[in-house]
Amino acid sequence: MDDCIFCSIIAGKIPCKKVFEDEDVFAFHDIHPVAPVHFMVIPKLHIDSLAQVDASHQLLLGKMLTHASRLALEHGCGDGWRTVINTGRVGRQEVYHLHMHVIGGKDVLPGMIKR
Repeated sequence: MDDCIFCSIIAGKIPCKKVFEDEDVFAFHDIHPVAPVHFMVIPKLHIDSLAQVDASHQLLLGKMLTHASRLALEHGCGDGWRTVINTGRVGRQEVYHLHMHVIGGKDVLPGMIKR
């Protein structure tokens, strides 16, 4: 998509601090990190959000999770990390290209959302 910032990052039109890339998945550091480790894992295939995935995306989603786990461990998150996929307006999604935040590092993450 021409107007998608993440598609532009994948295409090399916008610079980023790349963490990983293969034929299906791209990972890069968040420009506004909320923890010592904060990067995103995105599919190269433009999918607006998790709400648009179907059975044909199972392998791609599994690959994203597998890379997220490996990369988190490689970045020193052996004690744990958080993965977040914001979906839609109410889910506070800001960029409409499916993306998974991987957040960790020191023990700085707040607890779960309070009721």
